[in-house]
Amino acid sequence: MSITEELHNGTNDGSQIDLVGLSRSEMEAVFDEIGLPRFRVKQVWHWIYHHGVREFSEMTTIAKELQPKLAAGFMISRPGVTTEKTSTDGTRKWLLNFSDGKMAETVHIPEEDRGAVCISSQVGCTLTCKFCHTGTQRMVRNLSSAEIVGQFMLARDSYRAWPSSKEPRQLTNVVMMGMGEPLYNYENVAKALRIITDEEGINISRRRITLSTAGVAPLIPKVGKELGVQLAISLHAVHDDLRDEIVPINKKYPIAELLDACRSYPKAKNSRRITFEYVMLKGVNDTPADARELVRLIRGIPAKINLIPFNPWPGAPYDCSTNDDIAVFAGIINRAGYSSPVRTPRGRDILAACGQLKTASERERKHI
Repeated sequence: MSITEELHNGTNDGSQIDLVGLSRSEMEAVFDEIGLPRFRVKQVWHWIYHHGVREFSEMTTIAKELQPKLAAGFMISRPGVTTEKTSTDGTRKWLLNFSDGKMAETVHIPEEDRGAVCISSQVGCTLTCKFCHTGTQRMVRNLSSAEIVGQFMLARDSYRAWPSSKEPRQLTNVVMMGMGEPLYNYENVAKALRIITDEEGINISRRRITLSTAGVAPLIPKVGKELGVQLAISLHAVHDDLRDEIVPINKKYPIAELLDACRSYPKAKNSRRITFEYVMLKGVNDTPADARELVRLIRGIPAKINLIPFNPWPGAPYDCSTNDDIAVFAGIINRAGYSSPVRTPRGRDILAACGQLKTASERERKHI
C-alpha cells in the first residue's frame, strides 16, 4: 500500500489528505507519488507553518496552474471552535471540536512579554488523578498529530500571530499540560512537537516547550533523547501510599522509579532544570514534613518546584492549602536551594485553570 493510500484510509471521506500533521518525509513521499519535486515540499511547508495560510491560492510562490491541483488532493485543517472565552485576566480558552465530533480544550495564558499555549494530547484522560477534574472524564481517544499541532495553529489564528517571525510575539511557549497524559500518546505528541520546532516553520525553541507527565517512567529517557524539550513531573506527593491514592499511576511506577528516570534524563542539568509540579491540598500534602521530604527526594536533580494552589471544581474532594501553609512550604524548599514559585491561578472564572478543563467541556456539550 502506498503512503497516499494509507493516508486516505485515515480521512473521513477518502477525497483529500490533510497536510497538517504530516512529517516532512511523509509530505515528500505523498508529493513524490503525484510527481511533484521535493522543493515543493519546502515551499508548501513554509506557507503552512511559517505564514499560517489555509488556502493553496494564497501560496504565491506556487504556480497558479498547480494551486487547484493541490487543493483538489489536499487540505490544510484546523480544529473547529465550539466556544472561545476570555478571562478577566486575559487567559483565553477554546473548546475545540474535531472531525468525529469529539472535543478537547486549549488555553492561552498571556504574560507581559510572552505567552504559553496549553495543549491537550487526548480527549478525556487515561489517568484518574483525584484532584484533577479532567481525570474524572473517561478516556475517549488519543489526538492525532494534526489535532495536536492544529491547536497551536488555531491559537496563532486567533491572535493574528502569523507569520512566525511577527513581533511582538504573543505565543512564545508550548506546554503539553492540557487534557490527557502526553506519554500515553507519545508518537503523535512527538510528531507534533517536531513540526512545532521545525526551523522553517513555526520554529519554537525546544527550550520553550515543556512536556508534563504524571510519571510514565520508562518513556522519560526517550523524551530527553528524541525530543530534548523541558520536562515537568506531576509529583504532588512525597510518599507512595498517598501518591498511590491521588496519582494512581504511582502504583505502576512508584516515586523511587520515577525519580531514577528523572536523574537519567539526558537534558537534566542546571540550565535545563526538571520542573516538579506539586498541587497544594489542605491537610493532605502540605505540611513542613512533606516539604522537607520533597527536598530529600529530589536531592541531586537539577530542579525547580512549581507549587500549584488547588483549583476547585464542583464536587472536588479537596480544598486549597492556606496561603500561610503554602508560604511555609515554599520557604523550606527555597532555603534548601531550590526555586519554588507559587503559580498564580489563571482563568478560574472561565474554568481554564489547571485541573478544571473538563467542567467547561461537559457543560458546553449539553448545549450543542
